[in-house]
Amino acid sequence: MSRALQLGRYLRCISRSNTNLRCQSSPLFLLVDQSSFSSSSSSSPTHSYRFLNNQPSLYNRRNFSSSIPPPPPPSSPPSDCNQNEEPQKIAQGISTELLKQEDDDTLPLNKRLDLHFSNVTTETSNLLLLQVLNLSPDAGRTTVLGFHKWISSRPGFQHTDQTYSYLVDYFGRKKDFKIIHEILVDGRGVIGTKTLETFVNRLVRAGRDTQAVSFFDKLETEYGLVRNRQSLKIVVSNLCENGFANSAEKMVKNLAHEFFPDESTCEMLIKGWCVDGKLDQAKRLAGEIHRGGFQLGTSAYNSILDCVCKLCRKKDNFRLQSEAEKILVEMDYAGVPRNVETFNILINNLCKIRRTEESVKLFERMGEWGCSPNAETYLLLIKSLYQAARIGEGDEMIDKMKSAGFGSGLDRKAYFGFIKVLCGIGRIEHAMKVFAKMKADGFVPGIKSYELLIEKLCSHGQTHRANHLSSEAKLKGILVDPKVYKLDPRFTKKPKVEKTAVKKRETLPEKMARKRKTLKKINLSFVKKPKKMMRRAY
Repeated sequence: MSRALQLGRYLRCISRSNTNLRCQSSPLFLLVDQSSFSSSSSSSPTHSYRFLNNQPSLYNRRNFSSSIPPPPPPSSPPSDCNQNEEPQKIAQGISTELLKQEDDDTLPLNKRLDLHFSNVTTETSNLLLLQVLNLSPDAGRTTVLGFHKWISSRPGFQHTDQTYSYLVDYFGRKKDFKIIHEILVDGRGVIGTKTLETFVNRLVRAGRDTQAVSFFDKLETEYGLVRNRQSLKIVVSNLCENGFANSAEKMVKNLAHEFFPDESTCEMLIKGWCVDGKLDQAKRLAGEIHRGGFQLGTSAYNSILDCVCKLCRKKDNFRLQSEAEKILVEMDYAGVPRNVETFNILINNLCKIRRTEESVKLFERMGEWGCSPNAETYLLLIKSLYQAARIGEGDEMIDKMKSAGFGSGLDRKAYFGFIKVLCGIGRIEHAMKVFAKMKADGFVPGIKSYELLIEKLCSHGQTHRANHLSSEAKLKGILVDPKVYKLDPRFTKKPKVEKTAVKKRETLPEKMARKRKTLKKINLSFVKKPKKMMRRAY
């Protein structure tokens, strides 16, 4: 059979079987692979072809024969919970279901979770619980409890002290302590120190110090927790760190017959009075502790030193060094050594009152007392140097920090602090350099860094760079909310105002000069001008 005859039959077969293609609005161009036509082809050759206008090919690499090929398998809908999928995506999907508003037609929460997330394994359940709670801060109480019951019903899942602490912390942020009581009663026998510490912390931060004290009395009767010295220190420590030293001291004195306070408990109480800003009460308690036979340690003196510095900053900055020197002399007299925390307190408070040069000198003299700076010391000095617009010295301090072995302290949070300080003093160009250095060190910038830099760039009139940053954040999956940024009046282009001619009053010298010029013109007008020589006619 000739090649032309084969091509004619082939085209007639296509035209008869695909009459519906003629009705399409966009023309389809058929390209036939001429290499498939050869003289050595078999009786039923195979021809490959494709459409050129990016339309889906209906006959891609199809064998021309009388048998009908089997239809392609139906594409299964994408599952939200595949085994190879990252736990973060699974948590995001569950969080979407929790935040969804339920209508009359929607399925209950447990059935929806069973339908889409039935493959959640026991290994990922604990981490999944924390991620879902962090991604769903606006979910309702009933919805979160429904998710809690659903994940508890997963095969092989068992609640631990850590998982209960996640739930307590979530509802504690919402100050929903009534439901926390029910959760603690439900977890009796499973909850432990972690849940206790989380609940007490949330109570104290909500300003419910009396409820935290009464909670300690009901540990064994209602919640099955051990009531010992360790649990007492957890309650006292949280009370003192949040400034409720009065309640903490009363609690310790009332329970002294059962748990006699040790040195660490006494130092906690001194720190509590210092956090509350009551220096006289801290010194009164320190005297009682000293008379009771206890020796105050470096931690107690550091708390008193920090309180003295804060009070001086509040009332009189010029007295800070003299008052701090008195506390240091007392430490030397009592034989209490200084540590790195002592120098960090002094450097921090000196930086707060913009005495950067003195804080740098104190940093260089730390070795005289056998102390070496830590990561916190370097971070304090870098921020202070940037705040004082000593940009070069701040960059050098970053290099010193890395060479000293504290490069791990330069995380994303630390870099954001540097960028925030630089943007605050208007050094946006160097803030962009620090931003690039953060990315070069392998840290992915967060949404706060992008929003701050975009806002400052827009206020400086550099909208093209702000758009570039916004596009970069979008490529990395960081959703920056579009806002209306105000342009700083210092960077606005002021229109040129044409100066209008204002008639000035003529001074006497100017008037005399004008008169002399006028008289000179008048005198010259009477002078006879020489006539040009006229050409003779002959």
